[in-house]
Amino acid sequence: MLCFFNTLSKGRLAWFLLMLFAFIFEMCALYFQHIMNLAPCVMCIYERVAMLGVFAAGLIGMMAPKNVLMRWLGLLTWGVSAAWGLKLSIEHVRFQFADPNDLFGETCDIFVSFPSWAPLNQWFPSIFEASGECSKIVWQFLSFSMPQWLIFIFGCMLLTFLAVLVSQFLGKPKRFRLF
Repeated sequence: MLCFFNTLSKGRLAWFLLMLFAFIFEMCALYFQHIMNLAPCVMCIYERVAMLGVFAAGLIGMMAPKNVLMRWLGLLTWGVSAAWGLKLSIEHVRFQFADPNDLFGETCDIFVSFPSWAPLNQWFPSIFEASGECSKIVWQFLSFSMPQWLIFIFGCMLLTFLAVLVSQFLGKPKRFRLF
């Protein structure tokens, strides 16, 4: 199985699929925001940025998957983005379902805070400006809120990343020799 993941990581198809899934999830977020008129909160925007990181990882890996440096850069971007997205989603669920008295004054920020060198909310306000509340549950599917689904999605991405990462060390294809 690890050999399969190792071989897969050296081809463009797997990286394209990673990029495609992240793109689909981004389009779903924009659909919820602009078609269903669900205002994204600060945590939603940060989770969106984490998903863009996974998209970027797929793009990096797809450029030159046989190149060790590019593949490892893609893997690093994938792992960091998926882990960060999972952390944000867990925190977002905590804001939604925790008793307000248990949060000890912790609340979601009112405004997004991007670095001065990349003010995404100023460059693309229709995508990265937050206007919703983190603690509100505005959408559910199969009785799970959006951040709960993101825990599942980022968790699957992180588990897949870990399998691919381990395969880089233990899943080397064996060379067949006759003599």
